[in-house]
Amino acid sequence: MGSSQKRAVQTYRARLTDRGLARFEVLARNEDRDLIRSLARRLAEDSPEASRLRSAVAQTLGAEPPKTGGILARLRASPLVGADLDLARAREDGRDVDI
Repeated sequence: MGSSQKRAVQTYRARLTDRGLARFEVLARNEDRDLIRSLARRLAEDSPEASRLRSAVAQTLGAEPPKTGGILARLRASPLVGADLDLARAREDGRDVDI
């Protein structure tokens, strides 16, 4: 890309940021491309319809963000916590192999 093209892209992205919009990449099935684009276009609008759509999608998807540390919490909730298990193994040096 030439310097004028880079400058044009930077200016365009700065205008998007000023409008409160952000660019990001989404991975989805190819047949959902038009659906996702139209949804994004509608959500980018500052209208009551966009607010209703946003709340409907958030409610449908369970708007709670994913929690971190889920694996650790599951391990701590395991019924084996506190059980006196002997998980030590005998140390073996291996066997002699003639090559």
